[in-house]
Amino acid sequence: MSSGAHAPREFGVLIGAGDRGPIISAGVVLGSIIVLGLSVLSSAPLQIVAPVTLLAVVATTGYRRLLRWEALLSGLVLVVLFIPIRRYTLPGGLPFQLEPYRLLTMFVAAGWFASLLVDPRVRLRKTGFDLQLGLVALSMLLSDATNPGRIHELGVQTDVVKTLTFFASFFAIAYVVPSVLRRRSQIDKLVRVLVVGGAILAITALWEGQTHYNVFNNLGHWIPVLKLDHLPYSLVSDQNARGGRVRVYGPAQSPIAYGALFAMLLPFSIYLVKRTGRKIWIAAMLVILLGALTTVSRTAVIMMLVMAIVYWRFRPQELKRLWPLLLPLVLAVHVALPGTIGSLKGAFFPKGGLVAQQSAGAGTYGSGRIADIGPGLHDAKQHLMLGQGFGTRLTDRDAGKVNAPILDDQWLGTLLETGILGVLAWPWLFGSFYRRMMRAARSDETARAWLLAGLGASILAFAVSLGTYDTFSFIQVTILAFFQIGFGAAVLAARED
Repeated sequence: MSSGAHAPREFGVLIGAGDRGPIISAGVVLGSIIVLGLSVLSSAPLQIVAPVTLLAVVATTGYRRLLRWEALLSGLVLVVLFIPIRRYTLPGGLPFQLEPYRLLTMFVAAGWFASLLVDPRVRLRKTGFDLQLGLVALSMLLSDATNPGRIHELGVQTDVVKTLTFFASFFAIAYVVPSVLRRRSQIDKLVRVLVVGGAILAITALWEGQTHYNVFNNLGHWIPVLKLDHLPYSLVSDQNARGGRVRVYGPAQSPIAYGALFAMLLPFSIYLVKRTGRKIWIAAMLVILLGALTTVSRTAVIMMLVMAIVYWRFRPQELKRLWPLLLPLVLAVHVALPGTIGSLKGAFFPKGGLVAQQSAGAGTYGSGRIADIGPGLHDAKQHLMLGQGFGTRLTDRDAGKVNAPILDDQWLGTLLETGILGVLAWPWLFGSFYRRMMRAARSDETARAWLLAGLGASILAFAVSLGTYDTFSFIQVTILAFFQIGFGAAVLAARED
């Protein structure tokens, strides 16, 4: 018997295990060349055949690397960051829109579930926030279970199921991440992916702010399988401006969500700066900060202020040493983003006052945040404990489904949909995560403490942002929040290589 007879096979390989791998790979490459040649000679759509065959070649020759868990999670992160959600779809005859992030999320979740069954190295790990996550899920299910009449009367059965499916995939991400990320090197690789992705997005945001050209609206030219569905209505109108500056939105669903995304990515860059001290990560941190300001979003500024307070409480002496850099930073923002500081000042201190501005338009589709509080609380009293039903309030004009006004206040929306139970469950989740991250950060003398503190600061800022816009309507930042919860659990449990 040869010495290689008992060599272990690599788990997760889809095709070509053992000695047959190179033969199958070579066969796929040769077949792809033949297919491309026939496409050139025939009338086949080369713009579709070429990317598909290229993907087949890459997947066949590099599947062992591509199917590693850190590679799969990195791919999911990049798809969420760079392919606009609810803007592009994939071809298919399914009853729902097939988007790239959904397809990859289903693939990762299915692979994780299969690995739990057959691979002893992959285990279901507790996040440390299981009771809180369970209560959040329970509030959603009970709110719908107790409101079947309203769901049927509004005719939103499909929409409710779709919303529950969305959040089920978010919960899956929170459990996949700590189950498959075991080593510090895997953690740092994923952090670098997040920071590099955020820096690239910030560069495109600066370009969009100067030229008003959004490269993410033209991805179909580069990736032919992507079909442009529609642009959000508010981003192609006069609403997408503030103080004379066009508010960039890149791959996000709105400038507010885009600014929140940059704010949530900023702590990862701070961690890399503290861990390595390399100038490239300092540059990435600064450009992500500029990207957040380019959106001219009050929410992004508020989130970064919350993070600054958290860092101040975490390492006050180190932050004191940074005060002299504040003036140069303001000058850099003024030079790189002329007019942004004035626009933000006007946003926070409009004529007549911010309270008066947010009290306007009561009873209309886009009423102010303060104007929504009174009517919202009045409606909430009728279903106080469990709400009107999770996913029953439809506010998407793009899809032609509107049965309620937009609430730029996710806390109020949560009270309406899931009642007091939901309003209690979410703060318990966010608060528990923040306290655990900060407790671990204060007891850690290594650079990892900055990653733990950054995750706690990001989730706390995310929780505060729920009071400034309807956060859960914006999938990109919501996915990132659930990812950070799972990532925090992975950081606590990860071991050295």
